[in-house]
Amino acid sequence: MRNGFEIDDIDRAIISALRQNGRATNQQIAEGLSLTAATVSSRIRRMEAANKLRVVAVSDFRAHGYNVLLEVAIEVDNRPATDVAEELAELPEVFAAHLTTGRYDIDLLVVLQSIDELPDLLMNKFGRIKGIRSMIPAIAVDVVKYQFDVAPIEARED
Repeated sequence: MRNGFEIDDIDRAIISALRQNGRATNQQIAEGLSLTAATVSSRIRRMEAANKLRVVAVSDFRAHGYNVLLEVAIEVDNRPATDVAEELAELPEVFAAHLTTGRYDIDLLVVLQSIDELPDLLMNKFGRIKGIRSMIPAIAVDVVKYQFDVAPIEARED
């Protein structure tokens, strides 16, 4: 239990219903789970307030003109990896940035509209960031699985 809040089986069932249809109304979810719409609504609000749930729309990379997906492993030297990762995360091409253990310090998920953008990204944008010792880009040739229904939820700025 974290922050005095624990998700129970009813909450999990509501989340499951939302995963199947994020546009379902509270009434539709309630009917499917033999609950009241008020119960569904209050539980969703409670999970959102505790940063355990956020209902969002997800669109395909290609819908935004991104046709290239790649992973870039980065080794950092003479600078904290956290600082380098935060600077990299500010670039619009960086979809996700992770601090990692092992041979490389940072792992990025990057999207590009065209493979022609890769040299500029690596040489000019990444190349200007101090502390990057080496980069190993790997182009995704196919996406076998990309599970997006579970993610870290950051606290909202109200």
